[in-house]
Amino acid sequence: MGKKKITLELEEYPDSSQLPDADRRLLTEARAALDLAYAPYSGFRVGVAALTASGAVVRGGNLENAAYPMCLCGERSALAAAASQYPEDPVVAMAITVKHRAKTIAEPAGPCGACRQVISETEDRFKQPIRIILQGETGPVVCVNTVKDLLPLYFTGAFL
Repeated sequence: MGKKKITLELEEYPDSSQLPDADRRLLTEARAALDLAYAPYSGFRVGVAALTASGAVVRGGNLENAAYPMCLCGERSALAAAASQYPEDPVVAMAITVKHRAKTIAEPAGPCGACRQVISETEDRFKQPIRIILQGETGPVVCVNTVKDLLPLYFTGAFL
């Protein structure tokens, strides 16, 4: 039996004021996207801003449904909007933030597994990594330069 070790490389900043300007601006856009979220059941809102290679910023928020499997995540909402509005303009960065109506979230919340897979497909489609910037309502910011760091054993169309 062999063993392999998978390591994760990320950048961590104590707060958003320490971010490079471009990342800070995109995170500000993600905070504004929290207003797009519809979360009457959980009170957990997700705001996402996706930056395209041409400089367009597309926002998305999560959309809950009483039938929970029908919910749309903020990350997939933003990517779908970007693909619809700018079909040949690759997403190069995404900022993701969260807010809860009953408590302060002071840690970054990463995308769910389904969103990680969709982000991975978007990277593969354009052969371009997507920088991901994560922050809770407050606290530290975590950045990775590709979703593959968050989803190391990803599924691709090459398997089909």
